[in-house]
Amino acid sequence: MQIGYAVPQYGAFTDPDFIRQASTDLEAMGYSSLWAGDRIMLPLAPSDPYPAGDGEIPPAFGTFFDPLTALTLAAVSTREVRLGTSTLNALWQPPVLLARMLTSLDLVSRGRLDVGIGLGWLRDEYTATGVPWQGRGARLEETLDLMEAVWSSEVVEHKGTLWTVPPSHIDLKPFQRPRPPILLAGYTPSALERIGRRADGWLSAAMPMPYLTSLWDVALQTAARVDRDPSALRMVVRVNPKITDSPAPDDQVPHAGTVQQIGDYLLTLAQAGAHEAFVDLQTTTSSRDQFLDVAHELITRLHAG
Repeated sequence: MQIGYAVPQYGAFTDPDFIRQASTDLEAMGYSSLWAGDRIMLPLAPSDPYPAGDGEIPPAFGTFFDPLTALTLAAVSTREVRLGTSTLNALWQPPVLLARMLTSLDLVSRGRLDVGIGLGWLRDEYTATGVPWQGRGARLEETLDLMEAVWSSEVVEHKGTLWTVPPSHIDLKPFQRPRPPILLAGYTPSALERIGRRADGWLSAAMPMPYLTSLWDVALQTAARVDRDPSALRMVVRVNPKITDSPAPDDQVPHAGTVQQIGDYLLTLAQAGAHEAFVDLQTTTSSRDQFLDVAHELITRLHAG
């Protein structure tokens, strides 16, 4: 299983210089990937609770660096580490423009981009961006259709419910052919079925292992049913732990725990079939030293087995 780390990007970490420095340091430590998330606001009276913990949106989300800009800084500061979005809320921008931005990032990184896409959970953000909350699934399907056309077609043409592109040359193409890998987030059967039908993998989050594996089975079974190779799908798991000095109770792991406990949990993910996992500390610390010290201790322990 590959191990990644969240690129510093929000809260106390929205500093371009630190993004560059940390990206270089994390690659040197031996991490395989760096990941960026996507939030745009911290409502005073949120329309929806945060889907983790006590439902309170982390205050750090009030200061959030653009994910593709953060990954561009990471791209020019590293050489081999892969760069992923977990997750990019793809419905907030027109697909043709989004495809161009992602193509540009794939070219800048020379083919190191993983496009992780989700639908989000906060209706306020849809209101702020002028995008309807209803019909998100259908909007995502057409977004994927149009981006695939931009990335792979010599002459791009699209006639859909939401967007129309007349026959056109859009000759800026990704470094990775025919396109960067597409990973989709989601925790409903329909979301996992979509992954099985048309994505390259699943962006998950830490959850009880039986639930994780049951959802993953939906994607694998769907892939087999539509004559896709289930073994080609990847599972990538985000872990947002609060690092403690003393061991946390078992029922709090991996949401809290020592570095050893978090490392042990990552090993259980590998046993459950995860292909990659990454850790994000930005909601639980504002210390740059701890951000990097935990990264170093964690990867050292994992490399030691």
